[in-house]
Amino acid sequence: MDTLRPADLAREHGLSTQAVRNYERDGFIPAAARTRSGYRVYTEAHAAALRAFLALVPAYGHAEAGRIMNALNAGDRESALALIDGGHLRLLRDRETLDAVRGAIGHLAAAPARFHGPPLTVGELARRLGVTAATVRNWEDAGILAPEREPGTGYRLFRDEDVRDAELAHLLRRGDYPLERIALLVRQVRTAGGTEELTVALEGWGRRLTERGLAMLDAAAQVSRYLRLAAEHGD
Repeated sequence: MDTLRPADLAREHGLSTQAVRNYERDGFIPAAARTRSGYRVYTEAHAAALRAFLALVPAYGHAEAGRIMNALNAGDRESALALIDGGHLRLLRDRETLDAVRGAIGHLAAAPARFHGPPLTVGELARRLGVTAATVRNWEDAGILAPEREPGTGYRLFRDEDVRDAELAHLLRRGDYPLERIALLVRQVRTAGGTEELTVALEGWGRRLTERGLAMLDAAAQVSRYLRLAAEHGD
């Protein structure tokens, strides 16, 4: 069996030998055997474990990658696979979210009649959308809408941007989109300054999801190779 030093594992990835020792301490790679003088001795299975961990990081994040490797190195493959499955499920949900947002933004951008006029009251906005006034107030409570208040009366005043946000919320709610996620999206629209800028941001989001999916494929290959080598080395 070929043996490796910490420096051999570190050199492949441009790491320090201390980083390799830290990964061993944290259970991301199996514990090394020791020589009689106390030096660590690694095998190709350890090198494969390090490759697997480093491949898991861009796919699942550092913390989740660590939990996956902890489970694998403890012999708990079921828990490791459950964590991996959870990552794939989150990616799928993110893709569905992206598609829903793209559709909603595209619908708003293509709408022939955009609102430009004096502020609307709760009742007027509700009638425009075909919902109840209570629904509009619920959206405000959820942080989706942030209308001004009329001095003296305290009545809600929904201006152009509020109507845009309400229309976006209405579209997403028809698709059973949760209020807390709609609120997050609307905040992104406000920060971007409108739907045009958000469309550009969504393209970046789509690229990142694609990169994560490809990273998951690479990680799966590395994990599979590690498990095979670990079995051969009896780890």
